[in-house]
Amino acid sequence: MQLTDLNFNKIFTKSLCEESLEEIIREGAKKVVKMAVMEEFETFLQRYSQLKDQDGKRLIVRNGYHKERNVMSSAGILKFKIPRIADRRAVGKEERLNFHSCIIPPYLRRTSEIDEFIPYLYLKGISSGDFSGVLSQLLGREVNLSATTVSRLKKKWEKEHAEWSHRDLSCKRYVYWWTDGIYFSIRMEKERNCMLVIMGVLSNGKKELVAIEEGPRESELSWRSILMNLKNKGLQHGPLFVTGDGALGFWKALEKEFPQTVQQRCWVHKTANVLDKLPKSVQPEAKSRIHEIYLAPGKELALKALDEFVALFGAKYPKAVACLLKDKEKTLAFYDFPAEHWRHIRSTNAIESTFATVRLRTYKTRGCLSRQTALAMVFKLAQSAEKRWQRIHKYELLAVVLEGRRFIDGVRKAA
Repeated sequence: MQLTDLNFNKIFTKSLCEESLEEIIREGAKKVVKMAVMEEFETFLQRYSQLKDQDGKRLIVRNGYHKERNVMSSAGILKFKIPRIADRRAVGKEERLNFHSCIIPPYLRRTSEIDEFIPYLYLKGISSGDFSGVLSQLLGREVNLSATTVSRLKKKWEKEHAEWSHRDLSCKRYVYWWTDGIYFSIRMEKERNCMLVIMGVLSNGKKELVAIEEGPRESELSWRSILMNLKNKGLQHGPLFVTGDGALGFWKALEKEFPQTVQQRCWVHKTANVLDKLPKSVQPEAKSRIHEIYLAPGKELALKALDEFVALFGAKYPKAVACLLKDKEKTLAFYDFPAEHWRHIRSTNAIESTFATVRLRTYKTRGCLSRQTALAMVFKLAQSAEKRWQRIHKYELLAVVLEGRRFIDGVRKAA
């Protein structure tokens, strides 16, 4: 196509507008952050405004700015000058006050959004040397992130996971747990690796990561090692209720370490396993029938729907029916807990949704050269996701559950 003056003007104007928009966004972000930092600074000065010398002059005063710093953010590279103070009191150097911004803490060079990009891209197979190019494309600005920096971050995250794995759990009281084994492949490893994950709900309704460790498979030995480690870190009481898939290793380990815990089989896994044993032509009908079972308002109606499924499919598809009937009571355990919590505790969706973005079950992680590195990357992704987890619905009822009050079909039984 011939590039006429009109076409050139359109392209130039569009490019100029896009550049102006990016500049407006970047400057707007910079202005808001500066205002917030100055508000912090003024609050800090006001806190020590009563400190004065004999002449009534303040001892804690402004003293210009620190050297300008570049901070890599999703809005591009932002330049900031952090204000500083002068402490005129007659005290030693170690006792002198210094202003440190909580918004832009000392030595900050990247916002958390950028750090969240790195483990995600690494697990997607991006090599350390290509990070600058990929981040530059994502952010629309030149990003200088060397392979050495990425390697240093990996070492840092491995250390963080090690420290987190030895944290004190003596003050924790979990009501519910979700467990699952997340599989993926690692270059230079012959067998598929497995991340053993436990998420929990505290008595205040807050969800948090309880454990994440790598193991060769979902064996009883691997799971029991994790549960024993939790006890060694001070966990005095096991959860009242655990949801997981049908992997026998975890349940055997749980019965030995926390025998009083109520077991619930995940209905998402159960549904997938049953449908896998049916021809595609009948899967829609079967799926609808399964939904009628675990979405029933009470256990009696759920058992009735289950009997109807058996009557309809039992003769032609005995393997599918046997799969559905396996651990029947443990698929309906959630009916003895508050109905407001059923949406959360009858499946392991809490874990599945967290790891869905990296597709660890199906994607070959070409960039992870070792199990330790893979574990550190997955840990950082889970830790980032944890910041956005919301409390479970009607978390006030958790206190009632902890009291040992009985529920029948999700309704609290009168005392």
